[in-house]
Amino acid sequence: MTDLAARLKETARAVGFDAVGICTPHDIPDAQFRLRRFLAEGMHGDMHWMERRSHWRGNPNALWPEAKSVVMLADSYAPDGDPLQNLGRPKRASISVYARNRDYHDIMKKKLKRLGRWLIAERPEAEIKVFVDTAPVMEKPLAQAAGLGWQGKHTNLVSRELGSWFFLGAIFTTEPLRTDQPGIDLCGSCRRCMDVCPTDAFPAPYRLDARRCISYLTIEHKGPVDPGLRSGIGNRVFGCDDCLAVCPWNKFAAAASEMGYRERDELRSPKLADLALLSDQMFRETFKGSPVKRIGRSRFVRNVLYAIGNSSDPELIPVAEKLKNDPDPVVADAATWAVQQLGSSVPDGKSNCATVGA
Repeated sequence: MTDLAARLKETARAVGFDAVGICTPHDIPDAQFRLRRFLAEGMHGDMHWMERRSHWRGNPNALWPEAKSVVMLADSYAPDGDPLQNLGRPKRASISVYARNRDYHDIMKKKLKRLGRWLIAERPEAEIKVFVDTAPVMEKPLAQAAGLGWQGKHTNLVSRELGSWFFLGAIFTTEPLRTDQPGIDLCGSCRRCMDVCPTDAFPAPYRLDARRCISYLTIEHKGPVDPGLRSGIGNRVFGCDDCLAVCPWNKFAAAASEMGYRERDELRSPKLADLALLSDQMFRETFKGSPVKRIGRSRFVRNVLYAIGNSSDPELIPVAEKLKNDPDPVVADAATWAVQQLGSSVPDGKSNCATVGA
């Protein structure tokens, strides 16, 4: 009879996970040092929650001292096309691939709970806790320790089989399980992920300055974005896929089989003009069930206005003009900036802005 770890892995794949590995809470001893350096240098920006719970985040044993094993699971959301294609369409918005359909937290948590129930049925004396971005857990170092891949130079996890496109979830358990060999770094001399970044968010290989990262700026950062970084955002209105998309290991990644991760047509390449004029209610309806909804209408429209300002299309000036007096001062600031950017791109200050192009 196969051991419990082997049967758990078989069950995990039957549940729908694309990869599974096992480590212990003790297997990431350098994670705490790396986290402390990251925080000390202020590279976490406004994410103060990382500081408040850093003693748990850097040490899984402190999070749950009774845990003996950590089961790390991967769920692929690989796109079926080139996610960078939208960047050449300045009147259209680019939404990160992972956010073009349902919120992955909901999908993964259901799968994690199903697998957790199976483990409890096999070992009634065992206890479990499931996590998918819901607790101070350093999923990427744990996933590397569990053999799912390695943290690349962009700090995201890379897999030989799945490339860069996958979510991570964890099951902590008091049940001792046979562990796997850790992942080995196969980045070699490649630095495509670092070189492609439009805002130079990687000060060195394997290090990320979140304050310059477009994903951070469009999702986590609440106030006005530094004017010096706005042009680098381009038409990205929620997240950024550049460093993932150029990774050579993605050639082995098959398109996601989970229907909830496949992009909705209306979120594939939406018009900036339509997104800018969303009311709060319209925003909620448009992004119901999507990760985009959590940043709220104001922050999202702020991002859309930066994209409009970067479009070099004076036909979008009337759209931005309508938001210059928005009740949210951050939105109003973004609208004013967009109008200024577009106005300065028009020869002799002239523009034909009677209609908004498709």
